[in-house]
Amino acid sequence: MTSCNRPTGRILPGVSVYEQITQARASAIGEIEQVDDMESLTALEPVLFGKKSTLGGLKRLMGEVDAAEKAAVGQALNQAQADVRQAHAMVKERFIAESRREQLETERLDLTESLEKSMRGRLHLVTQTMERLEDVFVGMGFTVSEGPQAETDWYNFEALNLPAAHPARSMFDTLYLDLGERTEIGDGEGGEATNILLRTHTSPVQIRVMESNPPPIYTVCPGRVFRRDTADASHMPVFHQIEGLVIDRGISLTDLAGTLNEFTAAYFGGAIRSRLRPSYFPFTEPSAEFDITCVICEGEGCQTCQRTGWIELGGCGMVHPNVLSNCGIDSEEWTGFAFGFGIDRLALMRHGIKDLRDMYTNDVRFLEQF
Repeated sequence: MTSCNRPTGRILPGVSVYEQITQARASAIGEIEQVDDMESLTALEPVLFGKKSTLGGLKRLMGEVDAAEKAAVGQALNQAQADVRQAHAMVKERFIAESRREQLETERLDLTESLEKSMRGRLHLVTQTMERLEDVFVGMGFTVSEGPQAETDWYNFEALNLPAAHPARSMFDTLYLDLGERTEIGDGEGGEATNILLRTHTSPVQIRVMESNPPPIYTVCPGRVFRRDTADASHMPVFHQIEGLVIDRGISLTDLAGTLNEFTAAYFGGAIRSRLRPSYFPFTEPSAEFDITCVICEGEGCQTCQRTGWIELGGCGMVHPNVLSNCGIDSEEWTGFAFGFGIDRLALMRHGIKDLRDMYTNDVRFLEQF
């Protein structure tokens, strides 16, 4: 937008240069105040500040001004130009503010609006339990070791003092894979089995650790294991175990009992204690079952613990000398203990779950409780 009354860019005869500067200033500010939007203001800028602007033309004609007045005229021109730029800046800021208000109004969020709650994923209860167990044992000075789920007969049985035809193998309902060489031990159904199987416990990891690491050894071995079990309230064909192994000089059954007491207090709380009962396992001698105070009644006696105040948690014992020898460890110099228990069952006990199958039905209503 331009004005038809804009003063020309030359010094007019009969009109003082100060009047022309004042008129040019007023004309420029008037045009600025008449624009309606940022686009018009931008289009006006060459007219206001360009080479052909009125104030700019007057400044170029300073040579026609008397020498005595040049300083005063120059000051008046500079002031006029500063006033025009200030007026331009104020109008520009106003347009920017208006545009910002319009944008905020358009993009305004209703903070009172109730949005549908989105579903968030979480770790499975068994994974939570396994990680909690690992944290407890790491805090006690243990490392965490893992191994393959498909194992050889050597690592799963023979190295653990369970040679071919050993009667204790009947304790395990093993899932054999159709891989590797056939063994003399049958598959339990009248045929031969291969020497590759799905591990029935995480003890093979202990063998691998002892083979590859010199004592002393302090490690736990969590992981998935497999048995030919029919799924019911307390059994699954696929479940999880954690086993511990300590090999050092001078290790005794007292150290085992103390370690289990320390673990029980750290994981369940100070009110829960552990005890050992004589038992038999081919890979430990002596062997024991270890129980803990019932987590439901804290030893008072309830239906869960059959009024005994105790719940069986797992098995343990001193590592059999044959197992140490199979791993190349001198049983005269080194002794150790091992223990193990089911992670799934521990989760059931800790949270009062009655049926193991509930954890694997993928029922979100059940899983989101944990």
